[in-house]
Amino acid sequence: MSKYSKILGIALIVLGLASFLGTGAEHFTAFIPALFGLIFFALGFVADKSEDIRKHSMHAAMLLAIIGIAGSFGGLMSLFGAIGGETLERPAAAYSQALMAILCIVFLVLGVRSFIKARGEMA
Repeated sequence: MSKYSKILGIALIVLGLASFLGTGAEHFTAFIPALFGLIFFALGFVADKSEDIRKHSMHAAMLLAIIGIAGSFGGLMSLFGAIGGETLERPAAAYSQALMAILCIVFLVLGVRSFIKARGEMA
């Protein structure tokens, strides 16, 4: 699971940088995915360094994914609206938020599956 946390971290860092540069480097809020990415990467790195802290680190990453979903879910809803024909006020922001939400949802699903598998192996 730590590998997925680091991969997600890198993906979100790239998304944040691309969003910032893609919007003309005007809005610093475009860096929000990159900040989440740095934390995801750090949690994955810490999980690899110590077996004692691995479980705590991955639980923190799952909580961060939930926070990331909650914070970017509006962009996903805007994207669905755009598919339905609505005009987006800030399309780059909506796309960036939607992609962050999707990435965090995938990570959360993978994490839950991993936790269920680990619990099954303990029994």
